[in-house]
Amino acid sequence: MQNQLLRTPSTSKLYNNQFHLLSHLSYFLFFGLGLAVGTFFSFYLKSFSFNLQVTQFSLFSPLQSSTPPSSKDSSNINENRIGLKEYIKGPSLMHDMDDNELLWRASMVPKITEVPYKRVPKVAFMFLTRGEVPFAPLWEKFFKGHEDLYSIYVHPNPSFNGTLAKSPIFQDRRIPSEEVQWGTFSMLEAERRLIANALLDFSNQRFILLSESCIPLFNFTTVYSYLMNSSKSFVEVYDLPGPVGRGRYNPRMKPHVKIQQWRKGSQWFEMDRSLAIEIISDRKYFPLFGKYCLPIHDRTSCYVDEHYIPTFVYMKHSQWNSNRTLTWVDWSKGGPHPTRYSRTDVTVELLDRMRSGKMCEYNGKLTTVCYLFARKFMPNTLDRLLRFAPTSLGFN
Repeated sequence: MQNQLLRTPSTSKLYNNQFHLLSHLSYFLFFGLGLAVGTFFSFYLKSFSFNLQVTQFSLFSPLQSSTPPSSKDSSNINENRIGLKEYIKGPSLMHDMDDNELLWRASMVPKITEVPYKRVPKVAFMFLTRGEVPFAPLWEKFFKGHEDLYSIYVHPNPSFNGTLAKSPIFQDRRIPSEEVQWGTFSMLEAERRLIANALLDFSNQRFILLSESCIPLFNFTTVYSYLMNSSKSFVEVYDLPGPVGRGRYNPRMKPHVKIQQWRKGSQWFEMDRSLAIEIISDRKYFPLFGKYCLPIHDRTSCYVDEHYIPTFVYMKHSQWNSNRTLTWVDWSKGGPHPTRYSRTDVTVELLDRMRSGKMCEYNGKLTTVCYLFARKFMPNTLDRLLRFAPTSLGFN
């Protein structure tokens, strides 16, 4: 009877309710335990990852070192510091850059015009020669005592294996050169090669092209002051009708160069740094002249060294040019070459006429100092030039 009482319907229902209640309670406890364990491991892993990142950053990044450098370390850093002057220092003259690399590097221009270091402006004397410089003793007297105010660059024929000059001022002043033939495009390429090499020295502010037959007509102080104080460059530019002027123009150069823009002038120029950069950076007119201004082209002889720079300057930079050359030369005898002066031709009267024989404009005023250099002097004139230098040329 007792067993029957226990198994009544009401008793069974109560038993089932208690069983379900315990089951739900077990599920709840199990879920809560899992949630707690998961939360714990999540915070642990995040903390571990953060500590690992901090450790790695501390190990591999010297910027996060908590220990400041010692005074000894600071002195070593200062001793090894590469300053601006050293950083922009150009390569040695006999570098291994080809013309494209050289012109690209030389064309770089700083946008900030104020120079952040003390710089003494220099004149770049660029000699385009076949071989040696026969008037080196005269130039040595000219440069003496002014070592920080000039640079020398010599472009000889690459086949020349001799010494440029016994004078020390010409030692190691040879640049990588290419063969040059008179009247050809190679002449202009050599001029641009000289300019580009000189531009690598940021101290060079004026650039003068000379030949081995050129001489100075004044002392260095006069020449330096004349160039540095000039507001313009000195590229000879003029319009010449006839066969040796406009007659050399090739109509195929239109529309980039018109005959009204065609100009002629002396090969021997002097220019400031801004114009020098424009000359070596030109990629529009330079190849055009190389294609259509040749010694023999369509029955017309065109000598590019007499036309490219004068025409380019006239078209693009005429306002900053004086339209005259600083190098005396005598074309009065006619022919393709100017007068050559031999030993007996060199007199005090000749030098005086070259130094002050005409009037010209300089910085808006008239002056008799129109030529600073002269050509063409034969090597046998050196002894007489050295004799006249103290009195007629103004340097010992």
